[in-house]
Amino acid sequence: MSNQLNAISPLDGRYVNSVKDLSAYFSESALMQYRLKVEIEYLIALGNEKTIKELPVFPKDEQIRLQKIYQNLNTSAAKKIKEIESDINHDVKAVEYYLQGKVNKVFHPWIHFALTSEDVNNLSYSLMWRDGLKQAYLPALQSVNKELKKLARKYKKAAMLALTHGQPATPTTFGKELAVFCARLDRKIDQIKSHKLLGKFGGATGTWSAHITAYPKTNWIQFASKFIQSLGLRPNLITTQIEPHDSIAESYHQVIQVNSILTDLCQDMWAYISRGILGQKKVAGEVGSSTMPHKINPIHLENAEGNMGLANALLNHLAVKLPVSRMQRDLTDSTSLRNQGVALGHAYLALKNIQKGLSRIIINKIQMENELDNHWEVLAEAVQTILRKAGKPDAYEQLKVLTQGQSIDSRSMTEFLAGLKIPEEDKQKLLSLTPNSYIGIAPKLVGLL
Repeated sequence: MSNQLNAISPLDGRYVNSVKDLSAYFSESALMQYRLKVEIEYLIALGNEKTIKELPVFPKDEQIRLQKIYQNLNTSAAKKIKEIESDINHDVKAVEYYLQGKVNKVFHPWIHFALTSEDVNNLSYSLMWRDGLKQAYLPALQSVNKELKKLARKYKKAAMLALTHGQPATPTTFGKELAVFCARLDRKIDQIKSHKLLGKFGGATGTWSAHITAYPKTNWIQFASKFIQSLGLRPNLITTQIEPHDSIAESYHQVIQVNSILTDLCQDMWAYISRGILGQKKVAGEVGSSTMPHKINPIHLENAEGNMGLANALLNHLAVKLPVSRMQRDLTDSTSLRNQGVALGHAYLALKNIQKGLSRIIINKIQMENELDNHWEVLAEAVQTILRKAGKPDAYEQLKVLTQGQSIDSRSMTEFLAGLKIPEEDKQKLLSLTPNSYIGIAPKLVGLL
């Protein structure tokens, strides 16, 4: 508790329990673990390379022992690496020295062989982002979308007044409006799932110079490609010292777009609650306002909106900053990349709050019906369309005179329809319409999800 109270970041303080699942991917200890994974898997891969005679193949049981070094990294081990870093002032080299202490001295020259720190770092940061995204963030996003689809289907026939430009417009259904967000999220989820991050492994300036000098007969491009692919990344073979970060920036933008979609959702839901057509379930013992006891504020939606704004500010900076590096490299990407977990943390926290907000939503059917009944002018679209069908050249203008800037009730609309000279079948169709029934195929559209 004391650590939470003294934390500078609210993600590590107030909201630590909500985002704790991300710690396994974005903490300092996690970064050490991913770096160890790259170093150890590279050492094993070198042993398997037939053209490198000086390093024999590691037996299967030894490979398993080596892999357990990163798989079972604990707090004590992480602290040891941090102590080494404090002495030498280099975080990647500290991992190398720590690993040396875990293997026979004869293998020390082969740890970090011909590599630059960025070979280890770019793969580690991409793996962290990929795993955090797909193991924690994506399931939370899918859970939100699942809840939205559930609500969309439940309320697919719940007619409500639509507002375009803030003005009464053609009615819709609450379920269909939620389905719009579901369809948008489905597309983004597919993109996140299919996106492949790039990785490089070409040495100090991306030329494999040290590698070629030591082993000119080794096909290092083939070796690097196979190694990068074994980690689940796509090889980027033409780079400077750094992987240019274009693919990870593209992934950041996918999350940015998700946040934009969900911000749109939160603001719409907030407005529906403000209009009174949506309500929120009461939670026993919960206080809505420090001075107004009647209130149930949409705090979860508001919290989500604020956190998505923070996430997008960070992700936009990273997406713009990381692909830019002076000549063959500078270090601005290093300190920036450490914040990708912070950015995803705010987005993840937003998802948790949206889930809570959606779980409390109930519709106010009476208020929905009252709104519709107070705006019969929204049927003007249907009436003038039937008049056009009947060949009336001034169809739009007739309805404009009747309805523009005015609220029309059922009586005045019925009187207007009764005087129209159109086929009786069409007149009866219009007379049977109400704002509550004028919803087109909105319920059927929900079925397309």
